[in-house]
Amino acid sequence: MRKNIVAGNWKMNLNREEGIKLVEEVISLVSSDNNVEVVFSPSFLYLHKVNKMCANDNLLQTASQNISHNDSGAFTGEVSAQMVNSLNVKYTILGHSERREYFNETNIELKQKVDLSLKNNLEIIFCCGESLNQRESGVHFDWIKQQLTESVFHLTEKEFEKVVIAYEPIWAIGTGVTASSDQAEEIHQFVRNVIAEKYNENIAENTSILYGGSCNPTNAKELFSKKNIDGGLIGGASLNAENFTRIIKSF
Repeated sequence: MRKNIVAGNWKMNLNREEGIKLVEEVISLVSSDNNVEVVFSPSFLYLHKVNKMCANDNLLQTASQNISHNDSGAFTGEVSAQMVNSLNVKYTILGHSERREYFNETNIELKQKVDLSLKNNLEIIFCCGESLNQRESGVHFDWIKQQLTESVFHLTEKEFEKVVIAYEPIWAIGTGVTASSDQAEEIHQFVRNVIAEKYNENIAENTSILYGGSCNPTNAKELFSKKNIDGGLIGGASLNAENFTRIIKSF
């Protein structure tokens, strides 16, 4: 049975003290009967500390925001999957729209990162999504299917069980255009169908698919009520303990 997951991607925000305070506040606000997996994705610098803060609860996990597509070597400034795994971190986020846009990450490069993640026992939150131009041109379904096909569909069924999908409607992030819950559900259903076509219905039904399009305390309940939306990959709203907790409690 697939899990409900709310993951907070801090991006390049918060210093160490601010990050520790945020995690402490979220932990104190999340009720003891919480059944949602909560994932914190801080800077590499704070991963070890945040992971230790989450160690006593299996529903509190951490994720790196990226890993290198190289295993090791003379790559100044890079962080490998092996390094992240050595901190006992559960997840890494791969394919985020900002990484694709600003760092020119390709589907082929992401395939390498996927393989290195699994080789080093990291589970994956894999991001996919389309731009406004792609949606208006009517190629968004093909685009998303291509992202999945070229980066994760080479995996075996057993390997794919370690993958969570996060749908990012890039056209609805910071553009002033809002994606409705029905539009989000349409893509989530499509992604689940594509997974079923590639693998089988059981794998598809057990894959968690998160919504990554400006989810906030106001719209989370409606989004999470949809059949194929299993949680959220949260950006700005995850930087505020009260807002993040309200999203977690929206199931």
